[in-house]
Amino acid sequence: MNVDANIAELEKRISYVFNNKELVKCALTHSSFVNELKINKWESYQRLEFLGDAVLELVSSEFLYAGNSVMSEGKMSKVRASMVCEPALAFCARKFHLGELILLGKGEETGGGRERNSILSDVFEAIIGAIYQDGGLEEARKFIHKFVLDDVEENQLFVDSKSILQEKIQAQSGKTLRYELVSESGPEHDKTFEVAVYVNEECVTTATGHNKKDAEQQAAYLVLKKMKEE
Repeated sequence: MNVDANIAELEKRISYVFNNKELVKCALTHSSFVNELKINKWESYQRLEFLGDAVLELVSSEFLYAGNSVMSEGKMSKVRASMVCEPALAFCARKFHLGELILLGKGEETGGGRERNSILSDVFEAIIGAIYQDGGLEEARKFIHKFVLDDVEENQLFVDSKSILQEKIQAQSGKTLRYELVSESGPEHDKTFEVAVYVNEECVTTATGHNKKDAEQQAAYLVLKKMKEE
């Protein structure tokens, strides 16, 4: 794996060039990579993730406060939580295919780590922390606005897809909604689940995920997108 190439590719995708390459190297490094290679002086993303989480909370709070003068504190807290939760950040990370650039140990990679929501969201926050350390709050704010706050409605649609679809179907008298597992494939440690979603016993679409819940969420999102286009 060419670390410098991964860094250069990330910079290209997010339109930000780091002055301190060590920061972005750390942000992309999972602990399994460090442990496997036994590199004592190479830090993983965990400390930067902690910092990035705080910066993300500040910027998203600022965004909601400034743009929603009549929204209550409770409502703002609820919306912010859905914007920065693990599935939402993983969804944002996939916008620029972050998974393929993460430095993972062989075991973690074999186990499907590149597409795991927990890792994608953690590295995404670590990148925010790295940008903050490297270029300050304004640069971090630009990144967050570009990849998290660019389309809040779309991000929330994905995160809450199952509950939103359930509400829409229930509002239409006599309609029913159910999910059905179509197939499981792949080795035990890295399975792919295919799920079909049925409305009134008609298969509307299918989707895949690394667990049944993720596949159902993706299927619901595809149905909502289809309904939106019609």
